[in-house]
Amino acid sequence: MKKVGILVLCLALITGFQGLALAKTLKVGTLSPLTGPYAQDGTDILQGVKTAVSVYGPIKGYDKVEVIPGDSACDGGKATMAANKLINSGVNVVIGAYCSSATEPAQIPLMEAKVVQITPASTNERLTAKGYKYFFRMPPRDDVQAWSTVQFLENKLKAKTLALIDDKQTYTAGLTANIKKFAKENNKVKIVAHEHITPGDSDFTAVLTKLKRVNPDVIYMSVYQPEGSKMIQQARKLGMNSDFVSEDAVYHPKFLEVAGKSAEGVYLTFAQAPQTPEREQFVKTYKTMWKANAVGSYAYYAYDAGMMALAAIEKAGTTKADPLQKTLRGNTWSGVSGDIKFDAHGDRKLAHIVWLVKDNQFVPYWDPLTGKDL
Repeated sequence: MKKVGILVLCLALITGFQGLALAKTLKVGTLSPLTGPYAQDGTDILQGVKTAVSVYGPIKGYDKVEVIPGDSACDGGKATMAANKLINSGVNVVIGAYCSSATEPAQIPLMEAKVVQITPASTNERLTAKGYKYFFRMPPRDDVQAWSTVQFLENKLKAKTLALIDDKQTYTAGLTANIKKFAKENNKVKIVAHEHITPGDSDFTAVLTKLKRVNPDVIYMSVYQPEGSKMIQQARKLGMNSDFVSEDAVYHPKFLEVAGKSAEGVYLTFAQAPQTPEREQFVKTYKTMWKANAVGSYAYYAYDAGMMALAAIEKAGTTKADPLQKTLRGNTWSGVSGDIKFDAHGDRKLAHIVWLVKDNQFVPYWDPLTGKDL
């Protein structure tokens, strides 16, 4: 009886070990700034992906889905190291990064390792112009945003003079370069100044004082948040008369929270998503999961990227990059940021609208495609 008992125990242990060996974990990597001045946006992205994993639930063929975060710190070198670390951990897909200056160098090891990458935030047009077939982008590109901005300046604000501010990073400088290009083509608004700040700065008095003397019709803030809220606060204290326009990196609940009344009257460009029951449910779920008062702008894109990646893996029946990228590109996906359909470059057709800060809220204001008020 003892021998039989030992045999049964051994068989049970062997079966158990075989079960463990057969257990499969789907690994989803994220790449975003979790430290540094842009950590709020990076955390939004991570939490958006984690929310998607929680909502999507079990995936056929896998026992669990694990989210592995990588900290890009909006730095090219750190992003590359974080990407390599994710590759070595065996991730099946990467969602990120945030800053274009971090996404671009991280593309190289991810593409060489044949890992599908979906950015929920990086908008520099070079990222999809390289022919990397495993790379996809959720938001509109910089040149699309710059075109929308120039349309607004010329046709709605009727601006004659424009001053630009950027921090020389890939994203911010890319936007101002495109704005210069479109302004020159149309020849309706004149660039009278172009100033630069250093990423992470908090005192912009010198630059703003210089621009106050120039007194342009519009000042375009091509910066990240929190620089955006600090800059507009200081501009209001200086009593500047120019209109202020900014972009999608500043379109964030933190801009309203930090800038307060100073944000009133600022214009920003950001895509408008349809108000659907699915979007409302995501907001409710996100706020509950993370005990948040508001949802960061890029959490929506990150959530959609996560949901889409999981659905594509299940539909393709594999995590191998070639069939997975074909599945992503060959289908239309429904998301809380709108329908998602990628072109041959991995870009998505999505347009911006202009928003106005009114009563401490982002209010739809003007549509560059139709030239009509919203």
